[in-house]
Amino acid sequence: MKGFGAGIRAISYYLPPKVVDNRALVEEFGVWTEEKISQKTGIKERRVVDGELVSDIATRAGEKLFEEHGIDRGDVDFLLLCTECPDYYLPATACVVQDRLGLKKTTGALDFNLGCSGFIYGLALAKGLIGTGIARKVLLLTADTLTRTVHPMDKSTRTIFGDAAAATLVEGSDTGRIGEFVLGTDGSGMDKLIIPAGAWAAPRSAETAAERTNKWGNTRSAENLYMNGPEVLKFTVETVPPAIRQVLETHSLRLEDVDLFVFHQATKLILEHLRKEIGIPEEKFFVNIENKGNTVSATIPIALRDAADSGRLRPGDRVLVAGFGVGFSWGATILRW
Repeated sequence: MKGFGAGIRAISYYLPPKVVDNRALVEEFGVWTEEKISQKTGIKERRVVDGELVSDIATRAGEKLFEEHGIDRGDVDFLLLCTECPDYYLPATACVVQDRLGLKKTTGALDFNLGCSGFIYGLALAKGLIGTGIARKVLLLTADTLTRTVHPMDKSTRTIFGDAAAATLVEGSDTGRIGEFVLGTDGSGMDKLIIPAGAWAAPRSAETAAERTNKWGNTRSAENLYMNGPEVLKFTVETVPPAIRQVLETHSLRLEDVDLFVFHQATKLILEHLRKEIGIPEEKFFVNIENKGNTVSATIPIALRDAADSGRLRPGDRVLVAGFGVGFSWGATILRW
């Protein structure tokens, strides 16, 4: 496999203690059933923050990584934090987390704003830092509290999203390798998955705070998360299969040469569309969305950790990882576990 010799050494993750199951949502909505939500999304419960900030959950994930894997925090040279929900406009939340984790002051630290493809982009950035000699060990944190942006009565998004943080240590490696990347962006789809108001393009106002209910009974304001589900599905099924074929071709591999496929855990509907369209056998396709929900940038590393813990992912396996979503953006690569 081509590459500079960077690999994933360890992954840990943190889930907020508060659980919101489908029964609770049905009671709040006054419509639908637990079964309908589960059938539409593949989710039975999701974790949500209760006042916690991204810096809080990212710090907890980092501490778990150090503790669970015996990693010396003094060895970290660079901190990358992927989030759509920073604590502040400035400073970067990565700077807050660097201090809270007690990382050395020679550690580089930065945020990058990306969602469901963020882990893949983070691996690309970490590999580049290592390959150019800027860093030896990179702590990649993917953390989002997107449920804070969802209107309580927006069934189209509240049933899907959960909150979480994952910590991944990427370091120079001759065995566990990160392969070549396929990355892409189509900014013309930016308005299909967006929080329309609240930043400089549309500052908060009485007008942006006004709540409206659409014909499907979903309530939100311009300050809440908006997702055009059909358009997101269309983008995904048109974009991801060619990206998977391209990343396989880049590595001179066939579909059957891959031991496990771990995609962004969007919804059951999207994952099943992709699996069938690409032709991936069910036993090689990992899904763990049922009890966590769509945790945005953290879904892939959480799934990798769960797959390894359950024996679905073993040392030496080839695993194809792919993320896709907000932007529109997408990315894929192959890892040697």
